[in-house]
Amino acid sequence: MKKRVLSLLLLAALAASLLVLPAQAAPPANRFYDLGGDAYAQVESLRLMGVMDGFSDGNFRPNGQLTRAQFCKMVVCALNAEDELGLYRTVTVYPDVKPSHWAAAYINMASKGKKAISGFSDGKFYPDRTVTLGQAATILLRVLGYKDENIGGVWPDSYLSFAASIGLTDGVDTTKGNSPLSRRDAAILFNNLLRADVQGDKTVSNFLTAAGLTTKTDMVLVSSNARGPDGKETAMLFSDGSIYQMAGDKASNGSLNGLKGTLVLEGQKVRTFLPDALGISRTVTVAKAEANVITDRSGAKYNVTSGTKVYRNGAETTWSEARSWVNPGTSLTLYLGTAGNVEFIFVGGGDSSTEAVIVYEKNSVKGFDALTGGVGGYTIYKNGCRANAKDMRPYDVATYASSTNTIRVCDTRLTGYYESCTPSPTEPTSLRLLGHDFDVLPTAQSTLAKFRPGDQITLLLTEDNKVAGAVKPNTAGANANAIGIATSISGTSATVELLCGIEIKGTVDLGEAYGNRAEQIRQEELARMQNRLVRVTSTGKNRIGLVRLGGGVSGALDLEKRRIGSSNLAETVSVFRYTAKGIDTLSLSDLGAGPIPNGEISYAHTNWAGQVDIIVLGAVGSGATLYGRTSISLDDRDVRRIAIFNDQGQVTDYFRSNYDIAGGVYVAAVEANDGTGFSSLKPLTALKDVPNTAWSGEGAVTVDGRTYSIPVTVMAYNKDTGEWISAGDGKTVVDIAHAYAKKCDMYASEDGVIRAIEVGGDFR
Repeated sequence: MKKRVLSLLLLAALAASLLVLPAQAAPPANRFYDLGGDAYAQVESLRLMGVMDGFSDGNFRPNGQLTRAQFCKMVVCALNAEDELGLYRTVTVYPDVKPSHWAAAYINMASKGKKAISGFSDGKFYPDRTVTLGQAATILLRVLGYKDENIGGVWPDSYLSFAASIGLTDGVDTTKGNSPLSRRDAAILFNNLLRADVQGDKTVSNFLTAAGLTTKTDMVLVSSNARGPDGKETAMLFSDGSIYQMAGDKASNGSLNGLKGTLVLEGQKVRTFLPDALGISRTVTVAKAEANVITDRSGAKYNVTSGTKVYRNGAETTWSEARSWVNPGTSLTLYLGTAGNVEFIFVGGGDSSTEAVIVYEKNSVKGFDALTGGVGGYTIYKNGCRANAKDMRPYDVATYASSTNTIRVCDTRLTGYYESCTPSPTEPTSLRLLGHDFDVLPTAQSTLAKFRPGDQITLLLTEDNKVAGAVKPNTAGANANAIGIATSISGTSATVELLCGIEIKGTVDLGEAYGNRAEQIRQEELARMQNRLVRVTSTGKNRIGLVRLGGGVSGALDLEKRRIGSSNLAETVSVFRYTAKGIDTLSLSDLGAGPIPNGEISYAHTNWAGQVDIIVLGAVGSGATLYGRTSISLDDRDVRRIAIFNDQGQVTDYFRSNYDIAGGVYVAAVEANDGTGFSSLKPLTALKDVPNTAWSGEGAVTVDGRTYSIPVTVMAYNKDTGEWISAGDGKTVVDIAHAYAKKCDMYASEDGVIRAIEVGGDFR
């Protein structure tokens, strides 16, 4: 069975990619800025083989035409036969192709040596005439071993029909066989040729093998600028750790990075890399990273497995290992199979950045075209969100991901004590700050040369946490903005996982605000930072400053209108929730439909556009309202104490309390700021014997004429089992509670939100 391997999507991508850019300095010839997407990568595969190339102005000119001489050269290069050209340089096969003609050897070899093309009835070749689609298809059929007697019929119609039957012309309009062949269609034909079977040779199964080349399938290209055996940083690095030096002097422009496909080798050197036709690649910003599901900021979910391959900065790992440092806000490029499952993942836009541009003017994209090498049609993402020029601010950092043709803009800035560097302060390739070793891009060395270890410094970071530049602390428009989760605090030592994916460690300095307070209170403040969001700075070597975050934006969270108070939510908003077990990450879809009052919002952060991009719900000891079930105990002096439990476990200590509330009562509680008791403790409104018929789907219930909202995160308790209900098997807590009994008890807060559901007991 003949293989049809090139989709009509390639034609669509090529046709849609024609762009007109303003005059500018000529980019390198190996950049095709009038191509984009899949077409760009397909042409790059041919360029590496020497089959096709761009022009000195950086264009590919897909609508341009090819001559018969040019097509002969392409055939010889595809056949990997350049070493045989010397046999055909000094002979004359056609009277109009003298040995002095630039393509004489190629024409003579294609005609006499490979018998793939012939001249006209008058004996001439006419090398400068345009090659037609019919001629091109006929030539390539002969290259594959098909003879005229295999095809028969009327030329060129029967040849084009036969070429279509074996997939050679997939993606090409074959209705005009006598029309000149465009460069776009030539690229499609040759990509089909490279994947085609050879006719008539039982020892050779495909074209590449017949051309003396070897192949390795299912290879994932991680980087095109690895250091090879020749010492040049032009080798290809693959996900299995293998590195292959390029054959000849060509180097990939990076557009194949992050793709899965077939490695084509000449001996042990790379002849080219042919990307597979993947289902789709999609760049997303993570809202929640779970063992088997990735949820993006829009609420879309993608299925993964623990063994799904993940690539970051040229290194391979698995999802089970990578998940711990994939934080909300992390940008991932997901490669999806035809079934929609994630086949593999690149952290960031797909490439490891080697160059960066720092924005110095508001609303400016100056330098972006140089960063792409002139490639047009790129999409800009800022902090994982689609953006454009008006979103750019001074000291933003831009990098280019060629595999996805995206500009990745990041505004992460980290201020700290410059601890050390390698190899020298004037030309550092790495530096240490906040106990973390940062890679330094070559483009950052000029700004870093102004600083020395021991200085306070603000680093400007790329999306993959490399140093793109540095400025003095408190530089206008470049204030430090690093936020993270204090994952471990022991004594005065802390480990913080920054939301950008960096882990930092050091001795905590709480600053002058606590200078006159008792050491015990200082330790209590540190304890309250455990598993909480903090802002990070550095005051000296191995010393970090932490500030617990709170406040930010006032008003209720309106999920329907996507705003807190008068501030709109960013497209890439991250949602966290403090629990007794630590801190959970959520997506907006986890919060149900009802509004969330300001009292339950511990912190809200706004981005460069004034949009809320971080929300933290429910904070123990921060004045936020907690919901749960009371538990009563007596201490060794028979003094009554109250604690709050919910589906997250024990959320408060047992405190002495004068509140006359029994055990097992659902309450709204506020813990005192000093952590020694409750400043407020109120029973929730009980709605008894609520029938299932009162429910309006999962998100609301109407009782006595009033409609209450039910968040997806509502807690539910089964009195029969004495346990909290957990979601599972694709069902929410609400699904399970609703299905368990025909009636239930509900407990509502003053704002009309159901905070707890009880089933079982008398409700069978």
